[in-house]
This record gives sequence, C-alpha cells and structure tokens, in this order.
Amino acid sequence: MVIEIMNRDTVSNLCQELATLVVRHTNGRGNGIHSTAIEQLELMRESVAPTALCAVYEPTLCIILQGRKETLLGKETYHYGAAQYIVVTVDLPLSGLIVEATADQLYLCFKLSLDATQLWDIIDQIQRSPDKRENSVRGLFVSNADKWLMDCATRLTRLLDTPQHIPFLAPMIIREIYYHLLMGDQNEAVRQIATSGSHMQRIAAVIKQIKTEFTRPLRVDDLAKQADMSSVSFHRHFKAVTSMSPLQYQKQLRLLEARRLILAENADVTHAAYQVGYESPSQFSREYSRMFGVPPKKDIERLRST
Repeated sequence: MVIEIMNRDTVSNLCQELATLVVRHTNGRGNGIHSTAIEQLELMRESVAPTALCAVYEPTLCIILQGRKETLLGKETYHYGAAQYIVVTVDLPLSGLIVEATADQLYLCFKLSLDATQLWDIIDQIQRSPDKRENSVRGLFVSNADKWLMDCATRLTRLLDTPQHIPFLAPMIIREIYYHLLMGDQNEAVRQIATSGSHMQRIAAVIKQIKTEFTRPLRVDDLAKQADMSSVSFHRHFKAVTSMSPLQYQKQLRLLEARRLILAENADVTHAAYQVGYESPSQFSREYSRMFGVPPKKDIERLRST
C-alpha cells in the first residue's frame, strides 16, 4: 500500500513537471497541436472547454497532463484525464471533446506518433511465451500512466531545451517508450500494430485503402478478399477493431473531409457533398447533422466564431 501511494505520488510529480514543460514550449503559439524539433512528438494545449475535435488519428500515444477529454469511437465513449494515456493503434476517425480546460488550468497533452517498424524491432528482441490464439482487439484503449512511461515522456520533452542532443538521444528514449507500452497492460493491442499477418494489421491495411479511395463505392467482399478473410469474418474483425462497420467507417471519413473542405477551402455544402462521394446533398446534410449535431452551415458558422 505504501509503495502504491509512493508510485502515485511519483507519477503525479512527473505529470506536473511535464505539464510545465509543455506550457513553456507552447507559450505564444495559441491553442491547438504544435509540432516540435522531435519529428514524432507534438504538444497540445487548449484553454477553452468544451472544445470539439474531429479528425482521423493515425497510430498515436497521447498522455493527458492536465484537464479532461472525452473521445467517441463509433458509439463508444472513452473518458480520460491527467496521468492517463490513450493509444490509437490503427487509423480511426474520432470525435473528441475537451471537457475541462481554462486559461488558468489548460488542457495539456503529450502526443507521440507510433511507428510499426520500430515497434517490431523491439518485439523481435523481447523473450515471450508462445502465442496464444489471437483475438481481435479494439484499435483504441485508455490506461493509467506509470512512473516509467511518465519518466520517459518527461526526458524526451526536456530534450527540446538541448536540440543538439535530439538526433542521438531522442530515438533511444522513444524506443524506451515503445518498450514500456509493449510491457504494459495493453501489450496485446500494441504488439498487433507491428505483428505481420495479425488481424489488426490486416484490418489496418484495408483501412488505408478505404482512406485512399473513400469517395468510391465500397465493396465489402473485395475488402474481405484483400484481408484474406471471409466476408463474415472480415466484418466481425473490422468491427472489433474499429467499433463500426466498413460502411460506417467510410461515412465518417467522408463527413470529416467534407467538413474540412467547407471550413478550410470555403467549399459550399453541395460541392463538398459531391466531392466526398455523396450523390444526394439532402442525404449528406442529414448524415452530417447526425455526426456533428447540427447541419453543415450552422456547424461551420459555429466553428468560425470560436
């Protein structure tokens, strides 16, 4: 019990130290996600809640340092806050909501992209027992950060103060972070990112094709053949990983891209609908309203006013 309390205190202290570093390295850059001198590392800050975030996330580790957030995957909602982390293991369209953030108490996040090749190199060196029967696992999970992971993240972020050391030390610390993820309580999901022929990797390959061709009609039987699965098995594994069917996945990609076109490129609603593959603007507006809560024009007005 005493050791457990000491570990919690260590994690809390490291979380506060890392939060201070993130604030310092994002000062003057405003709200949002900011790149750093370390290619795989981004830092996020937000001073307003609620703030809605919708995007397609690639394999990523996000450690929350301050504030709270909710993420919606399909019909599942994940809640997490300070000293917790979320890992996305395949490309997923996610709707997020920062629910706790103020100018005095920012929402802060450490965000590191995950590389399958680097993960596999570590997996190949870890002594492990023979594989049990593989189960498809969700492509997103939330866990509590331990002191080892927090220490690695803090040391990596500290390197931003000594950029001359980044080329040599950053790859070693990132490798250490990967190692702790592979040894953690969600190791099976992390392993499957890099395990050749795993259900997750086969689904991930299909997902990349859907992303590339999301405006075209979807033929689930063809996707199942690409994954070397029967149609029934493919549908089951796809839903196990993404929490949605292939058609629902494609629909979310289309709506997210349409939103980007309207917001960033000033496309009108009808043009955006056709651009992302819809044949009926009225159907597009209905499905857009279901996903984002309001019709396209009202949603864009709201986003531009924030």
